[in-house]
Amino acid sequence: MKEFQNKNEWALILGGSSGLGLATAKKLARHGLNICVIHRSARIQESAIYEEFDVIKNEGVQFIAYNSDAFKTEKRELIIKDIKAQFDANDKIKVLVHSVAKGNLKPMISEDNAALKHDDFALTISAMGISLYDWTKVLFDAKLFSDDSRIISFTSEGNSKAWQNYAAVSAAKVTLEAITRNIALEFAPFGIKANCIQAGVTDTSSLRMIPGSDKIIEHTLMRNPNKRLTLPEDVANAVYLLCKDEAAWITGTIIPVDGGEHLS
Repeated sequence: MKEFQNKNEWALILGGSSGLGLATAKKLARHGLNICVIHRSARIQESAIYEEFDVIKNEGVQFIAYNSDAFKTEKRELIIKDIKAQFDANDKIKVLVHSVAKGNLKPMISEDNAALKHDDFALTISAMGISLYDWTKVLFDAKLFSDDSRIISFTSEGNSKAWQNYAAVSAAKVTLEAITRNIALEFAPFGIKANCIQAGVTDTSSLRMIPGSDKIIEHTLMRNPNKRLTLPEDVANAVYLLCKDEAAWITGTIIPVDGGEHLS
């Protein structure tokens, strides 16, 4: 029997239409969690995304998806209202997964391209960092979390290393981690645990947006002790482990899931 089946529990995944978020949705559905995905996708992508969503539905779980701007207060409130309307009386959110990739990858100094500005930092930090708190708070206020819930977000080694064109995202990741620690502290009395997974370099569309991503991949293959990139499924497996009852005492941490990539 699937361990989360028939428990009226859901995973709400921000950014669950591709990459780490989609792999996580599939993994958790395989173990019986109902899935709610919030994503922002262009119409041209919808056909491929719906095929992926069908894979989740075929696991026999309940499934809801919203193609909406998760960062706008009014959109967020409408989604929460609709979720409450669709949930049964005993339905609760077991896990909130923050898999958001929205930000600016610009250099600080450039003669040829646009350089980073204050607004670029503000947009990136808000979307990739502060939105974790926004969603945690709105779900908490709506009384949608279960008595033993997990909040999991994805950070990267850019939290401590300076990479070309990555300054705004790096600042957002540090913000994300700081917010995670405080959620773990301040929401602990309500059974909420919060952790960040520091994923290794993963070949996703988000990575490909970084200028020089081919060199990042080449360098990673040399330095990773296991001589391969991290897969979205590797990260999804770690999310699943953090959702289990046995992980209830893990909170406020940054956990590398990278095959030892951070060692060198």
